[in-house]
Amino acid sequence: MGGYCPRFHHGAAHEHRQQRIQRPAGRIEGDRLDNVAIWKILHKLVAESDIFVENFRKGVAERLGLGYEDLLKHNEKIIYASASGYGPKGPDSAKPALELAAEARAGALWWTGPDDGMPYPAGMADQIGGIMLSYGIIGAIVARERFGFGQRVDASHLGSMIWAHGMPEGIKFLTGKEFPRTDRTIVGQPLWNYYQCKDGEWLAFSMSQNRYWSQFCNALAIPECIEDPRFSTTEVRADNREELIPLLDDVFATKNREEWEAELAKYKDLIWERVQRSLDLLDDPQVVENNYVVEFDHPVVGPTKWPQTPLTYSKTPLSTRKMAPTHGENTEEILLERLGYTWDDIVSLKDDGVIL
Repeated sequence: MGGYCPRFHHGAAHEHRQQRIQRPAGRIEGDRLDNVAIWKILHKLVAESDIFVENFRKGVAERLGLGYEDLLKHNEKIIYASASGYGPKGPDSAKPALELAAEARAGALWWTGPDDGMPYPAGMADQIGGIMLSYGIIGAIVARERFGFGQRVDASHLGSMIWAHGMPEGIKFLTGKEFPRTDRTIVGQPLWNYYQCKDGEWLAFSMSQNRYWSQFCNALAIPECIEDPRFSTTEVRADNREELIPLLDDVFATKNREEWEAELAKYKDLIWERVQRSLDLLDDPQVVENNYVVEFDHPVVGPTKWPQTPLTYSKTPLSTRKMAPTHGENTEEILLERLGYTWDDIVSLKDDGVIL
């Protein structure tokens, strides 16, 4: 799905960020909000658009004449999507927010890391906020198709972060207790943990049920631990984790990761995975085969790899046909082909500094 992304600004945008989040929208650039011509262009775009997205601080869009009620005059079925910091209501709804501030407000700085009293950023509020806004837009599109009306949609950093961590947050709300962050050396389930191999690389395990224990021990060549009364059940392994985890650390330290992978692969039911770094993903066969990262010959930076939307469709497969447009790349195209302007109009608009 593509679209047009009108931008009216003072100063340069962050091009690399736009390349990541706006492809493959068309882009029209303007720099004179005080000129009536730019508003004529914008209103024409609104009249033929399905969705308008903005992330102004509360009240700014309305002050600029870009509020929901303003745009309804030009398209009564427009879906008006707002990306906010703290939501449309409440005493702090107009408070400015960027990613770290929103994560702090959502409690996310206590989700990960050692239990050392130090907050650690999650680094995901912008991404999950955008995902939730797109989710809301899709719901509004379905509602419009069924009932014939557009509406305003808001997704906030704050609400999106709470939802992203919904299961543990729900348990905390239910019990009235915060969960302490736990160091890997004292986790409650030693088979839900990660271990360092001889070569310094790590393996992670996600097994909470007792049925995995015997296979795990056989894979590690420690069959004597299967019936050891200290470790034979999930409950006693939790009770004796401060003995078991150092024991497993010593075992994993005897072989390189690839050697352990070969042993673990013999037991098909075990749930484990190598702990990868970001650049490992470029050669990961699962990533490559499913097109989660794709190659693209960018007109400016050349052949590069980019994350692809991680969805597959059986009849309408995804593909990356172009990157996000650069400043003003589609201005003339949109004005000529979509809005009915002439070349004389474009020359006049450029002379007046209305478009770039």
